[in-house]
Amino acid sequence: MNPTRTLLPMLGHTRGGRSAATCHFKCADACTKPDCNTSSNGYFKDIADKSMSRRSMLGLGAVGASALVIGPQLFGAADATAAPLVPMKPGKGGHLSFDAIEPVSRSVDTVSVPDGYDWNAIIRWGDPLFKNTPAFDASKQSARKQAEQFGYNCDYLDIIVDKYSGRTGVLVANHEYTNEDMMFDAAWFQANKDEARKIAMNAHGFSVVEVKRKKNDKKWSYVQGGERNRRITASTEFLVDGPAAGSDLLKTAADPTGTKVLGTLNNCAGGTTPWGTVLSGEENFDQYFRGKGTAQEARYGIGTGATDRGWEDIDPRFGLHNDGYENEANRFGWVVEIDPQDPTSTPVKHTNLGRFKHEGANVRIAKNGKVVAYSGDDSRFEYLYKFVSKNTYSKHDRKHNMGLLSEGDLYVAKFEGNSPASEIDGSGTVPSDGAFDGMGTWLPLVKNGESKVDGMSIDEVLVYSRLAADKVGATKLDRPEDVEPSPVSGKVYVALTNNTDRGKDGKEGATEVSPRVRNRDGHVLEITEAGNDATAAKFTWNILLVAGDPNVNGSTYFSGYPADKVSPISCPDNLAFDSKGNLWISTDGAPGTIGYSDALHKVTLTGKDRGRVEQFLAVPTGAETCGPLIHDKDNSVFVAVQHPGEGGSFASPTSLFPDFVKNAADAGKGQFYGPRPSVVQVFKEDSKPGKGKGRNK
Repeated sequence: MNPTRTLLPMLGHTRGGRSAATCHFKCADACTKPDCNTSSNGYFKDIADKSMSRRSMLGLGAVGASALVIGPQLFGAADATAAPLVPMKPGKGGHLSFDAIEPVSRSVDTVSVPDGYDWNAIIRWGDPLFKNTPAFDASKQSARKQAEQFGYNCDYLDIIVDKYSGRTGVLVANHEYTNEDMMFDAAWFQANKDEARKIAMNAHGFSVVEVKRKKNDKKWSYVQGGERNRRITASTEFLVDGPAAGSDLLKTAADPTGTKVLGTLNNCAGGTTPWGTVLSGEENFDQYFRGKGTAQEARYGIGTGATDRGWEDIDPRFGLHNDGYENEANRFGWVVEIDPQDPTSTPVKHTNLGRFKHEGANVRIAKNGKVVAYSGDDSRFEYLYKFVSKNTYSKHDRKHNMGLLSEGDLYVAKFEGNSPASEIDGSGTVPSDGAFDGMGTWLPLVKNGESKVDGMSIDEVLVYSRLAADKVGATKLDRPEDVEPSPVSGKVYVALTNNTDRGKDGKEGATEVSPRVRNRDGHVLEITEAGNDATAAKFTWNILLVAGDPNVNGSTYFSGYPADKVSPISCPDNLAFDSKGNLWISTDGAPGTIGYSDALHKVTLTGKDRGRVEQFLAVPTGAETCGPLIHDKDNSVFVAVQHPGEGGSFASPTSLFPDFVKNAADAGKGQFYGPRPSVVQVFKEDSKPGKGKGRNK
């Protein structure tokens, strides 16, 4: 990999402002490769086309901005009946009043926020975590230093506040992938490839860092040398639990027991459990491995050629063609759990939640006390999954709760619609009954400790969950990313980011003239479990919104809310909730679809304003909005700003966020001439928000 001129297969094929570098480093140019799913299962859109007239029969009704932000351009439902994730009551708290900002030009290199708000970077790539860790210096980086610094490309984010004070806590962030082009000087990289790869390995994983604040509604800052500070990297030991632990499919020369794995890779979204641990999904792990060419590898997108990252050149476990390491890739693609309160604890990979390209996992406590975890497989034409624990949650027994994800049942979703095919032509036109909606079933893959898939053992079902879901006839979706149960209503929301392959030749449900079939903007599903019981086998569903810019795209839909009164939104990715139960959606890909910076939006879910989308912030040029965290009672919103300036290089950065150093010679101690992925807090200023243009810092 040459950091100054990395080969970018998507160069010239992206649209709008999407960087080909994003495709390359984030998912190894997945759009240039054949879809992994070649099964003949019905596609979700086809099912919707067949359905969406039984609605009336079933009684399934739908629940019934200001001026442009211009910054410094540096370069040219029903009451919940299930126990909520966090005890909340609708209508209590929630102070984040704001006037929606206008979409922001993708060239604006700052965080754009509404009037009355400001922002601050809490922690940046390279910031030292431990007492003796030296200040960040990009020109003197090493693997040892990176293992003691905040990692690269932060994604999932939480701040777990200590209850006894409310002024201390731990910030937890995972680190999805690395952009070597922006991290390393080209000449240095060429002379130090092995060290650069080790640095990249140590920039993956997690950072856990203590934070503090002076008042409950003021800015957080991180604590260097905090007692709970920790780095988890691609070399940290993980335990494997669940039915596949010890399986022959997980054994390698380095681990003949099949129960211990070094590292976690490509961690994307996640969730925090009611018992205070953090879950994270291993997503595009395929790009790190050189395969042998098996059918199982192909189903997960693993190729036989040398990888661009080249890790197989310094560690044999990344070469599946090496004797004894054929199963190493099977040890990735899991949901992992870490305990941020104990830096000596061993993190765990949970096989009972299945192996696929997890966007993340989010937990809800069911009526009967069982833990239910939802997860999406973030690839085109993949599936939505649900895990139900065998044992029940105990409010005062944290040790017991930390074992709840080790035993239980695994399901995959099948959707059915309720309108006639004649009303669903792929254009995005809403059917005559006024909504896209229908019913669904959770199909069992593992139940009562046994495989429910003909011809597959339980460890095969869990290690090759995609193949198992193919066999039972699950419904293909448009890149199911974050899946979040509402802590207020219990309804489950699924971000379907996009799928430009829907409608291509040879793929069911395709129509070439339909922009909703060639789904560039994505949509969001709302699922209601039968009886609002998270363990139910049946559910109803509706499409909350069909994304896009209503000013130029007539196929958008916002649950009946007037399209001319919403903020444009495209490529929904991560989801979050505030204390009132409003949905917040961050985006990944808007520059390449609607031409604006990626953003964070608030969406009203109930009442006359259901479907109203209001843009709250926009991230800097080249960046993606990740890990939204809404502390509305503290007048704060947090986001992880991932890959700012992507497409630039170490020598010629296209973003200077967040240090804004104008040239390398002006960089002070711990600063960087170039972009740094960072965790940002947006907070309400003391003065009341005014109306008008919003602001940038």
